[in-house]
Amino acid sequence: MSNLQVQKIRSSYEAKPTTTLDELKSLDKKVKRPAKIFAYVFGSLSSLVLGTGMCFAMKVIGATLSFAMPMGIGIGLLGILLVSINYPIYKKILNSRKAKYSARVFELSDVLLNEENA
Repeated sequence: MSNLQVQKIRSSYEAKPTTTLDELKSLDKKVKRPAKIFAYVFGSLSSLVLGTGMCFAMKVIGATLSFAMPMGIGIGLLGILLVSINYPIYKKILNSRKAKYSARVFELSDVLLNEENA
């Protein structure tokens, strides 16, 4: 094994100091992650509600039920409503988190921009 390989392996185990840029990136992820998780989960569940309504309306599910189509239309409309409000809820969550952490983000970005200009 060459010295270069040994140094490369050793450096991968050394603790790396956290920079201001690393902290800024981490904070940005911390702000966005909850809103994204909500949007993906809520959107997926809303799509399933919409699809279930479509299945009832087309009598793929509940073909023997006389009220399958009206029930499917109702469930489908609920699914459409849920899918439609997903983005506004996502934006509201994201904007509230941005407001909560904006002071720290501006502080870190000012430090980085001042370092760059100096």
